[in-house]
Amino acid sequence: MKKALKKLASQLHLWLGISSGLVVFIVALTGCLLVFEDELEPVIDRQFHIVEAHQGEQRLPLDQLQTRVSETYPGKKLVRITIEKEPERTIVFGLKNGKKEKDILSVAVNPYTGNIAEARVEQDAFFSVVLRLHRYLCLEETGKIITGISCVMFLIIMTTGLIMWWPNRKNRKQRFTVKWNARFKRLNWDLHAIFGFYVLPFIFLIAITGLVWSYKWVNNIIFMTFDGKPQQKREAPANVQPVSNQDNTLFQKIYAETNQQLPNPGKILITLGESDSLSVTVSKTNDNAAISNIVDFLYFDKNNGQLIKKRLYADETKGMKVRRLIYPIHTGSLLGLPTKIIAFLTALVAATLPVTGIVIWLGKKNKSKKEIKPNVSGSIRTKRKPIIAG
Repeated sequence: MKKALKKLASQLHLWLGISSGLVVFIVALTGCLLVFEDELEPVIDRQFHIVEAHQGEQRLPLDQLQTRVSETYPGKKLVRITIEKEPERTIVFGLKNGKKEKDILSVAVNPYTGNIAEARVEQDAFFSVVLRLHRYLCLEETGKIITGISCVMFLIIMTTGLIMWWPNRKNRKQRFTVKWNARFKRLNWDLHAIFGFYVLPFIFLIAITGLVWSYKWVNNIIFMTFDGKPQQKREAPANVQPVSNQDNTLFQKIYAETNQQLPNPGKILITLGESDSLSVTVSKTNDNAAISNIVDFLYFDKNNGQLIKKRLYADETKGMKVRRLIYPIHTGSLLGLPTKIIAFLTALVAATLPVTGIVIWLGKKNKSKKEIKPNVSGSIRTKRKPIIAG
Protein backbone atom coordinates (compact mmCIF):
# COMPACT_ATOMS: atom_id res chain seq x y z
CA MET A 1 0.00 0.00 0.00
CA LYS A 2 2.78 2.41 0.94
CA LYS A 3 4.71 1.49 -2.18
CA ALA A 4 1.66 2.11 -4.41
CA LEU A 5 1.01 5.45 -2.69
CA LYS A 6 4.60 6.56 -3.21
CA LYS A 7 4.48 5.49 -6.86
CA LEU A 8 1.27 7.50 -7.43
CA ALA A 9 2.77 10.48 -5.58
CA SER A 10 5.92 10.20 -7.72
CA GLN A 11 3.95 10.29 -10.98
CA LEU A 12 1.77 13.22 -9.88
CA HIS A 13 4.82 15.09 -8.59
CA LEU A 14 6.69 14.57 -11.85
CA TRP A 15 4.03 15.44 -14.41
CA LEU A 16 2.38 18.26 -12.48
CA GLY A 17 5.84 19.66 -11.86
CA ILE A 18 6.72 19.57 -15.55
CA SER A 19 3.35 21.13 -16.47
CA SER A 20 3.52 24.02 -14.01
CA GLY A 21 7.29 24.43 -13.56
CA LEU A 22 7.78 27.52 -15.71
CA VAL A 23 4.78 29.32 -14.20
CA VAL A 24 5.90 28.46 -10.65
CA PHE A 25 9.39 29.73 -11.45
CA ILE A 26 8.07 33.09 -12.75
CA VAL A 27 5.54 33.56 -9.93
CA ALA A 28 8.07 32.67 -7.21
CA LEU A 29 10.85 34.84 -8.65
CA THR A 30 8.57 37.87 -9.02
CA GLY A 31 7.29 37.14 -5.51
CA CYS A 32 10.84 37.58 -4.20
CA LEU A 33 10.90 41.12 -5.58
CA LEU A 34 7.40 41.99 -4.40
CA VAL A 35 8.24 41.09 -0.80
CA PHE A 36 10.44 44.19 -0.60
CA GLU A 37 8.47 46.40 -2.98
CA ASP A 38 7.96 49.18 -0.41
CA GLU A 39 11.68 49.30 0.35
CA LEU A 40 12.93 48.95 -3.24
CA GLU A 41 10.48 51.24 -5.06
CA PRO A 42 11.98 54.53 -3.75
CA VAL A 43 15.48 53.21 -4.54
CA ILE A 44 14.70 52.08 -8.10
CA ASP A 45 12.83 55.28 -9.02
CA ARG A 46 14.36 57.77 -6.60
CA GLN A 47 13.58 60.89 -8.64
CA PHE A 48 9.90 59.98 -8.66
CA HIS A 49 9.65 59.39 -4.90
CA ILE A 50 12.30 61.37 -3.02
CA VAL A 51 12.75 65.12 -2.56
CA GLU A 52 15.02 67.18 -0.31
CA ALA A 53 13.18 68.10 2.86
CA HIS A 54 14.59 70.78 5.17
CA GLN A 55 13.79 70.72 8.86
CA GLY A 56 10.85 72.96 9.73
CA GLU A 57 9.93 73.56 6.08
CA GLN A 58 6.17 73.59 5.56
CA ARG A 59 4.37 71.72 2.82
CA LEU A 60 2.23 73.63 0.38
CA PRO A 61 -1.56 73.06 0.58
CA LEU A 62 -2.78 70.01 -1.37
CA ASP A 63 -5.16 72.10 -3.45
CA GLN A 64 -2.31 74.32 -4.63
CA LEU A 65 -0.35 71.24 -5.69
CA GLN A 66 -3.43 69.83 -7.41
CA THR A 67 -3.88 73.11 -9.34
CA ARG A 68 -0.29 72.86 -10.58
CA VAL A 69 -0.92 69.31 -11.81
CA SER A 70 -4.19 70.32 -13.53
CA GLU A 71 -2.46 73.20 -15.32
CA THR A 72 0.34 70.91 -16.50
CA TYR A 73 -2.01 68.12 -17.62
CA PRO A 74 -5.25 69.83 -18.68
CA GLY A 75 -8.22 67.63 -19.49
CA LYS A 76 -7.06 64.70 -17.36
CA LYS A 77 -9.38 63.83 -14.50
CA LEU A 78 -7.97 63.47 -10.99
CA VAL A 79 -8.56 59.96 -9.63
CA ARG A 80 -6.49 59.73 -6.45
CA ILE A 81 -3.83 61.37 -4.27
CA THR A 82 -1.23 59.31 -2.40
CA ILE A 83 0.51 60.86 0.61
CA GLU A 84 3.31 58.90 2.30
CA LYS A 85 4.13 59.55 5.97
CA GLU A 86 7.83 60.29 5.40
CA PRO A 87 8.61 64.03 5.00
CA GLU A 88 11.04 63.44 2.11
CA ARG A 89 8.48 61.67 -0.08
CA THR A 90 6.69 63.26 -3.03
CA ILE A 91 2.91 63.51 -3.16
CA VAL A 92 1.60 61.47 -6.08
CA PHE A 93 -1.46 62.54 -8.06
CA GLY A 94 -3.14 59.82 -10.13
CA LEU A 95 -4.82 61.05 -13.34
CA LYS A 96 -7.14 59.17 -15.66
CA ASN A 97 -5.06 58.27 -18.70
CA GLY A 98 -7.35 56.10 -20.81
CA LYS A 99 -10.66 54.28 -20.96
CA LYS A 100 -9.74 51.48 -18.55
CA GLU A 101 -9.81 51.99 -14.80
CA LYS A 102 -6.17 50.91 -14.45
CA ASP A 103 -4.91 53.40 -17.07
CA ILE A 104 -3.35 55.90 -14.68
CA LEU A 105 -0.78 58.66 -15.21
CA SER A 106 1.04 59.17 -11.90
CA VAL A 107 2.44 62.66 -11.33
CA ALA A 108 4.91 63.07 -8.45
CA VAL A 109 5.00 66.58 -6.98
CA ASN A 110 7.50 68.15 -4.62
CA PRO A 111 5.25 69.15 -1.68
CA TYR A 112 7.58 71.98 -0.61
CA THR A 113 8.07 73.75 -3.95
CA GLY A 114 5.10 72.60 -6.02
CA ASN A 115 7.40 71.51 -8.83
CA ILE A 116 6.59 68.32 -10.69
CA ALA A 117 9.38 65.87 -9.95
CA GLU A 118 8.43 63.24 -12.53
CA ALA A 119 5.47 61.63 -14.27
CA ARG A 120 5.04 58.04 -15.39
CA VAL A 121 2.40 55.75 -16.85
CA GLU A 122 1.67 53.49 -13.91
CA GLN A 123 1.25 50.38 -16.06
CA ASP A 124 4.85 50.79 -17.29
CA ALA A 125 6.40 51.19 -13.84
CA PHE A 126 8.80 48.42 -12.83
CA PHE A 127 6.78 46.96 -9.95
CA SER A 128 3.52 47.26 -11.88
CA VAL A 129 5.02 44.97 -14.54
CA VAL A 130 6.38 42.62 -11.85
CA LEU A 131 2.95 42.45 -10.19
CA ARG A 132 1.19 41.67 -13.48
CA LEU A 133 3.73 38.92 -14.16
CA HIS A 134 3.19 37.56 -10.68
CA ARG A 135 -0.60 37.54 -10.79
CA TYR A 136 -1.39 36.70 -14.39
CA LEU A 137 1.82 36.58 -16.46
CA CYS A 138 0.81 39.87 -18.17
CA LEU A 139 -1.87 37.88 -20.04
CA GLU A 140 -4.98 39.36 -18.39
CA GLU A 141 -7.79 36.84 -17.75
CA THR A 142 -6.04 34.01 -19.62
CA GLY A 143 -2.96 34.43 -17.46
CA LYS A 144 -5.11 34.55 -14.32
CA ILE A 145 -6.55 31.13 -15.21
CA ILE A 146 -3.06 29.73 -15.87
CA THR A 147 -1.59 31.00 -12.59
CA GLY A 148 -4.65 29.83 -10.66
CA ILE A 149 -4.42 26.28 -12.05
CA SER A 150 -0.64 26.25 -11.55
CA CYS A 151 -1.11 27.32 -7.93
CA VAL A 152 -3.48 24.39 -7.31
CA MET A 153 -0.99 22.07 -9.03
CA PHE A 154 1.78 23.41 -6.80
CA LEU A 155 -0.23 22.59 -3.67
CA ILE A 156 -0.57 19.00 -4.93
CA ILE A 157 3.13 18.92 -5.86
CA MET A 158 4.08 19.93 -2.32
CA THR A 159 1.81 17.28 -0.81
CA THR A 160 3.19 14.53 -3.06
CA GLY A 161 6.71 15.78 -2.45
CA LEU A 162 6.23 15.35 1.30
CA ILE A 163 5.00 11.78 0.74
CA MET A 164 8.09 11.00 -1.37
CA TRP A 165 10.43 12.69 1.11
CA TRP A 166 9.02 10.92 4.19
CA PRO A 167 11.96 9.09 5.80
CA ASN A 168 12.34 5.54 7.03
CA ARG A 169 14.77 4.17 9.63
CA LYS A 170 17.63 3.84 7.16
CA ASN A 171 17.58 7.27 5.51
CA ARG A 172 16.29 9.48 8.33
CA LYS A 173 19.54 11.41 8.72
CA GLN A 174 19.87 11.86 4.96
CA ARG A 175 16.42 13.44 4.75
CA PHE A 176 17.29 16.35 7.05
CA THR A 177 20.86 17.24 6.11
CA VAL A 178 22.35 18.57 2.89
CA LYS A 179 25.58 16.80 1.96
CA TRP A 180 27.48 19.80 0.62
CA ASN A 181 30.59 17.83 -0.39
CA ALA A 182 28.61 15.27 -2.42
CA ARG A 183 28.70 14.92 -6.19
CA PHE A 184 26.45 17.21 -8.22
CA LYS A 185 23.65 14.65 -8.64
CA ARG A 186 23.33 14.02 -4.90
CA LEU A 187 23.75 17.69 -4.02
CA ASN A 188 21.04 18.71 -6.49
CA TRP A 189 18.68 16.12 -4.98
CA ASP A 190 19.38 17.43 -1.48
CA LEU A 191 18.77 21.03 -2.53
CA HIS A 192 15.44 20.01 -4.07
CA ALA A 193 14.13 17.63 -1.43
CA ILE A 194 15.60 18.92 1.82
CA PHE A 195 15.31 22.64 1.17
CA GLY A 196 11.81 21.96 -0.17
CA PHE A 197 10.91 20.20 3.10
CA TYR A 198 12.17 23.01 5.33
CA VAL A 199 10.23 25.75 3.52
CA LEU A 200 7.16 23.61 2.80
CA PRO A 201 4.90 25.08 5.57
CA PHE A 202 5.68 28.62 4.42
CA ILE A 203 5.30 27.84 0.70
CA PHE A 204 2.01 26.08 1.39
CA LEU A 205 0.70 29.12 3.31
CA ILE A 206 1.80 31.56 0.59
CA ALA A 207 0.33 29.41 -2.19
CA ILE A 208 -3.02 28.78 -0.51
CA THR A 209 -3.49 32.47 0.32
CA GLY A 210 -2.65 33.28 -3.31
CA LEU A 211 -5.81 31.43 -4.38
CA VAL A 212 -7.86 34.33 -2.98
CA TRP A 213 -6.84 36.46 -5.99
CA SER A 214 -7.30 33.63 -8.49
CA TYR A 215 -10.74 32.37 -7.46
CA LYS A 216 -13.64 34.45 -6.20
CA TRP A 217 -15.17 31.42 -4.48
CA VAL A 218 -12.08 31.10 -2.25
CA ASN A 219 -12.55 34.71 -1.19
CA ASN A 220 -16.24 34.01 -0.50
CA ILE A 221 -15.37 31.02 1.70
CA ILE A 222 -13.66 33.41 4.13
CA PHE A 223 -16.75 35.57 4.50
CA MET A 224 -19.18 32.64 4.58
CA THR A 225 -17.10 31.01 7.31
CA PHE A 226 -16.74 34.05 9.57
CA ASP A 227 -19.76 36.21 8.65
CA GLY A 228 -22.24 33.64 7.39
CA LYS A 229 -22.74 35.55 4.12
CA PRO A 230 -20.72 36.57 1.03
CA GLN A 231 -18.60 39.70 1.01
CA GLN A 232 -20.72 42.82 0.87
CA LYS A 233 -19.90 45.39 -1.77
CA ARG A 234 -18.60 48.63 -0.24
CA GLU A 235 -19.39 51.90 -1.99
CA ALA A 236 -18.77 55.49 -1.08
CA PRO A 237 -21.95 57.18 0.16
CA ALA A 238 -23.54 60.01 -1.81
CA ASN A 239 -22.64 63.63 -1.08
CA VAL A 240 -24.88 65.36 1.46
CA GLN A 241 -24.45 68.97 0.42
CA PRO A 242 -25.71 70.25 -2.94
CA VAL A 243 -23.18 71.26 -5.59
CA SER A 244 -21.88 74.77 -4.95
CA ASN A 245 -18.92 76.87 -5.99
CA GLN A 246 -15.63 74.97 -6.13
CA ASP A 247 -13.93 74.89 -2.71
CA ASN A 248 -10.28 75.82 -3.23
CA THR A 249 -9.28 74.24 0.11
CA LEU A 250 -11.21 70.96 -0.26
CA PHE A 251 -8.32 68.49 -0.26
CA GLN A 252 -6.40 70.32 2.46
CA LYS A 253 -9.52 70.23 4.66
CA ILE A 254 -9.92 66.51 4.05
CA TYR A 255 -6.23 65.87 4.76
CA ALA A 256 -6.28 67.86 8.02
CA GLU A 257 -9.49 66.22 9.23
CA THR A 258 -8.15 62.77 8.40
CA ASN A 259 -5.05 63.34 10.56
CA GLN A 260 -7.24 64.68 13.36
CA GLN A 261 -9.59 61.69 13.26
CA LEU A 262 -6.73 59.19 12.73
CA PRO A 263 -3.60 60.63 14.42
CA ASN A 264 -1.56 57.45 13.94
CA PRO A 265 1.28 57.50 11.35
CA GLY A 266 0.54 55.84 8.02
CA LYS A 267 0.03 56.27 4.30
CA ILE A 268 -3.05 58.24 3.22
CA LEU A 269 -4.88 57.52 -0.02
CA ILE A 270 -7.54 59.97 -1.19
CA THR A 271 -9.79 58.44 -3.86
CA LEU A 272 -12.41 60.33 -5.84
CA GLY A 273 -15.68 58.59 -6.71
CA GLU A 274 -16.45 57.47 -10.26
CA SER A 275 -19.43 59.83 -10.19
CA ASP A 276 -19.48 63.45 -9.00
CA SER A 277 -22.43 62.54 -6.79
CA LEU A 278 -20.29 60.18 -4.67
CA SER A 279 -18.23 61.27 -1.69
CA VAL A 280 -14.45 61.20 -1.44
CA THR A 281 -12.98 58.03 0.11
CA VAL A 282 -9.91 58.36 2.32
CA SER A 283 -7.98 55.36 3.66
CA LYS A 284 -5.15 55.52 6.17
CA THR A 285 -2.94 52.67 7.30
CA ASN A 286 -2.13 52.32 10.96
CA ASP A 287 1.63 51.86 11.26
CA ASN A 288 1.35 51.67 15.06
CA ALA A 289 -0.64 48.43 14.85
CA ALA A 290 1.03 45.16 15.85
CA ILE A 291 0.40 43.70 12.39
CA SER A 292 0.36 45.30 8.94
CA ASN A 293 -2.54 46.10 6.63
CA ILE A 294 -4.69 47.65 9.36
CA VAL A 295 -6.62 50.35 7.49
CA ASP A 296 -9.35 52.80 8.48
CA PHE A 297 -11.70 54.54 6.04
CA LEU A 298 -13.32 57.98 6.14
CA TYR A 299 -15.82 59.46 3.67
CA PHE A 300 -15.99 63.18 2.95
CA ASP A 301 -18.52 65.30 1.06
CA LYS A 302 -16.95 66.27 -2.25
CA ASN A 303 -18.64 69.70 -2.23
CA ASN A 304 -17.48 71.06 1.13
CA GLY A 305 -15.12 68.50 2.69
CA GLN A 306 -17.51 67.59 5.52
CA LEU A 307 -16.97 64.20 7.17
CA ILE A 308 -19.97 62.01 6.28
CA LYS A 309 -19.11 58.52 7.50
CA LYS A 310 -16.42 56.45 9.23
CA ARG A 311 -15.52 52.81 8.54
CA LEU A 312 -12.94 51.95 11.16
CA TYR A 313 -11.01 48.69 11.30
CA ALA A 314 -12.22 48.08 14.86
CA ASP A 315 -15.83 47.99 13.60
CA GLU A 316 -15.21 45.63 10.67
CA THR A 317 -16.75 42.15 10.56
CA LYS A 318 -14.69 39.08 11.46
CA GLY A 319 -14.70 38.08 7.80
CA MET A 320 -13.21 41.41 6.73
CA LYS A 321 -10.58 41.29 9.47
CA VAL A 322 -9.52 37.80 8.37
CA ARG A 323 -9.51 38.95 4.74
CA ARG A 324 -7.25 41.83 5.73
CA LEU A 325 -4.74 39.29 7.05
CA ILE A 326 -4.49 37.45 3.72
CA TYR A 327 -2.34 40.06 1.97
CA PRO A 328 0.33 40.45 4.72
CA ILE A 329 0.49 36.66 5.16
CA HIS A 330 0.93 36.18 1.40
CA THR A 331 3.59 38.87 1.07
CA GLY A 332 5.33 38.22 4.39
CA SER A 333 4.69 41.74 5.68
CA LEU A 334 2.54 40.54 8.61
CA LEU A 335 5.11 41.24 11.35
CA GLY A 336 7.51 43.46 9.45
CA LEU A 337 11.10 42.67 8.50
CA PRO A 338 11.43 39.20 10.17
CA THR A 339 8.46 37.74 8.28
CA LYS A 340 9.54 39.53 5.10
CA ILE A 341 12.91 37.80 5.23
CA ILE A 342 11.18 34.43 5.74
CA ALA A 343 8.86 35.11 2.77
CA PHE A 344 11.79 36.19 0.57
CA LEU A 345 13.85 33.07 1.32
CA THR A 346 10.76 30.88 0.88
CA ALA A 347 9.98 32.38 -2.52
CA LEU A 348 13.63 32.08 -3.54
CA VAL A 349 13.71 28.37 -2.68
CA ALA A 350 10.36 27.90 -4.44
CA ALA A 351 11.88 29.41 -7.60
CA THR A 352 14.74 26.87 -7.49
CA LEU A 353 12.48 23.82 -7.07
CA PRO A 354 11.36 23.60 -10.74
CA VAL A 355 15.00 23.96 -11.83
CA THR A 356 16.43 21.30 -9.50
CA GLY A 357 13.41 19.10 -10.22
CA ILE A 358 14.01 19.21 -13.97
CA VAL A 359 17.68 18.35 -13.42
CA ILE A 360 16.64 15.29 -11.36
CA TRP A 361 14.19 14.20 -14.09
CA LEU A 362 16.76 14.62 -16.88
CA GLY A 363 19.28 12.64 -14.87
CA LYS A 364 16.86 9.73 -14.47
CA LYS A 365 15.91 9.93 -18.14
CA ASN A 366 19.54 9.74 -19.27
CA LYS A 367 20.19 6.88 -16.87
CA SER A 368 17.32 4.89 -18.38
CA LYS A 369 18.74 5.40 -21.90
CA LYS A 370 22.15 4.13 -20.80
CA GLU A 371 20.65 1.02 -19.21
CA ILE A 372 18.83 -0.02 -22.42
CA LYS A 373 21.09 -0.05 -25.49
CA PRO A 374 20.79 -1.90 -28.85
CA ASN A 375 23.63 -4.40 -29.55
CA VAL A 376 25.28 -5.02 -32.90
CA SER A 377 22.63 -7.52 -34.04
CA GLY A 378 19.88 -5.00 -33.35
CA SER A 379 18.45 -6.77 -30.29
CA ILE A 380 17.96 -4.93 -26.99
CA ARG A 381 20.62 -5.40 -24.34
CA THR A 382 19.59 -4.67 -20.79
CA LYS A 383 21.80 -4.15 -17.83
CA ARG A 384 21.95 -7.51 -15.97
CA LYS A 385 21.68 -7.72 -12.23
CA PRO A 386 24.52 -9.64 -10.55
CA ILE A 387 23.64 -13.14 -9.34
CA ILE A 388 24.14 -13.41 -5.61
CA ALA A 389 24.95 -16.86 -4.32
CA GLY A 390 22.66 -18.05 -1.61
